[in-house]
Amino acid sequence: MITFLSGGTGTPKLLRGFRSYSDDQDINVVVNTAEDVWISGGHMSPDIDTVMYLFAGILNTDTWWGISGDSFLTHKALLDLGTDEYIAIGDRDRAVQIARGDLLNQGKSLTAATSILCRNMGVRAGVLPMTDSPVATLVRSSGNYIHFQEYWVRCKGSLPIDAVKREPESPPAATKDVIEAITGADAVIIGPSNPVTSILPILECQGVRDALRGQYVVAVSPFIGNAPFSGPAGELMKAKGFSPSSSGTYELYKDFLDLFIQDERDTMTVPGAACLDTMMTNEEKCRGLAEGILKILPAHTG
Repeated sequence: MITFLSGGTGTPKLLRGFRSYSDDQDINVVVNTAEDVWISGGHMSPDIDTVMYLFAGILNTDTWWGISGDSFLTHKALLDLGTDEYIAIGDRDRAVQIARGDLLNQGKSLTAATSILCRNMGVRAGVLPMTDSPVATLVRSSGNYIHFQEYWVRCKGSLPIDAVKREPESPPAATKDVIEAITGADAVIIGPSNPVTSILPILECQGVRDALRGQYVVAVSPFIGNAPFSGPAGELMKAKGFSPSSSGTYELYKDFLDLFIQDERDTMTVPGAACLDTMMTNEEKCRGLAEGILKILPAHTG
């Protein structure tokens, strides 16, 4: 059993590769929920949905969000009616968000709601929200805090970032399922997701870092030099006081990390790191990185 910590698009791409070598039932994915938001009556959980849709075989792998071939009739109609829906939500994607919102409003936990949705979509991997408590990543720009979704989607990541914080500030508890998925794994893999907005929210959950210290943990850098593979990871790292690089990423994880992987083209090397081709630009590249990691794991995990 391998457990992944996931958010954004980096780790899902690695999961795509691992599916060629591991049965879905042998994979658990602990997913960031700090980008969740209620919108137009539905509960959007973008990082959960990307993973869920991947394992259901319906993910739009051109964008790495939403459902392949989805229509946007409802989104267009809402805009025509003057609704400020700043995120383009596909019709089938919206149905999932409405179903999740209905389950939550019935009093079910996010973990239970996710399990029901996965079962109904034929997903056999374990898809585990990091916590059942509401939590949000906020970005401060020019003295004002806004939700990360507003910063990234509405403002297109164009605002300067002064600071990043989680709301509420008190760390939420990781679920029992999350801790068991970590402690029961043969290895834990952190893919090349944004460290600040995708992985740190998981690590901040009570119990997660302690659980990781007892496991063999691999992390893949999302940087080549000072350039992230995608998104605003560089600016977010600087806002948290870390170098926007592989070395900065290593500093965030080093207290529990056993193996760090960076791209073979990265000239800013981390001592002791393994160097692989981490540019997952197509399905073959995703498989190649997964195969390279698997070749490293057996000697350490038994």
